[in-house]
Amino acid sequence: MQLDRLRERLRAVAFGALLLLVPGQGQDSACPVRTTHMGQVQWSLVHVKNTDVAIHTFLGIPFAKPPLGLLRFAPLEPPESWSGIKDGTSHPAKCLQDFASVKGVTLKLLNVTLPSTSMSEYCLYLNIYTPASSHEGSNLPVMVWIHGGGFVVGMASMYDGSALAAFEDVVVVVIQYRLGLLGFFSTGDKHATGNWGYLDQVAALPWVQQNIVYFGGDPDHVTIFGESAGGVSVSLHVVSPMSEGLFHRAIVESDGALLPSFTASSSAVASTVVANLSACGQVDSEALVDCLRRRSEEGILAINKPWMGNRGQAMLRQL
Repeated sequence: MQLDRLRERLRAVAFGALLLLVPGQGQDSACPVRTTHMGQVQWSLVHVKNTDVAIHTFLGIPFAKPPLGLLRFAPLEPPESWSGIKDGTSHPAKCLQDFASVKGVTLKLLNVTLPSTSMSEYCLYLNIYTPASSHEGSNLPVMVWIHGGGFVVGMASMYDGSALAAFEDVVVVVIQYRLGLLGFFSTGDKHATGNWGYLDQVAALPWVQQNIVYFGGDPDHVTIFGESAGGVSVSLHVVSPMSEGLFHRAIVESDGALLPSFTASSSAVASTVVANLSACGQVDSEALVDCLRRRSEEGILAINKPWMGNRGQAMLRQL
């Protein structure tokens, strides 16, 4: 690809022209099955918006166990295999977030309508888009998209990798990760070390290494790319030993790991605010985390919004 064309393509991605917001595609009735080492996945044959170019979509594939119970504010565990055929034709639930506060303005500016999706802690899924001609053994380059949204909002269903997969002959993976309080709360000690959303991203990358071959991708040719908070995430993966060997190229579309507005200087302040908002009281770290783990999703959302207002933009605990 010529340099000018590459720049044009990357610019288009940044503005959502190749990684389209909200797919407006026609879907064919045939829904074949792809077999992976975890189980069988049903997929859809769809067409890129306003074209007759076909691609395959595999939606809502789990890359980790749901972060419930003791896994809330904890590193992830690998996903379990399944029997039967998993439905890969619907977008997954988005992670817990206060999306309503930004949805109206954002979507009006973009002139788009989001697919209807639920919201749940059962949200650690990824979507895969492949050229219609791809198959196991195609060894196509892989591009893993990490969404932005200030580490507080965002979801896989906002981003449609169809055009990028079809016109650049690549496999596109769009991942989700925990956001806000559930994604980045830290007590500053062993009871809640923080950066859970970042660890979710790390967990998705070995899944890609182990499974992308079943979707026609080459695990030795993986590029991670992201915008805004996704760009910060990509730059963190570049320097983090946790991500070493899990990707081979990186594209940072705005922002970077050194941006101070995303880095929290003190976990103690955050813990105090959360303790007050949650009515857990001024208890030690272990008791606070245990209290938060018993809160319902609605209770977490009730804490999340005012906590976000108190913390400003700082989110990531210093590594």
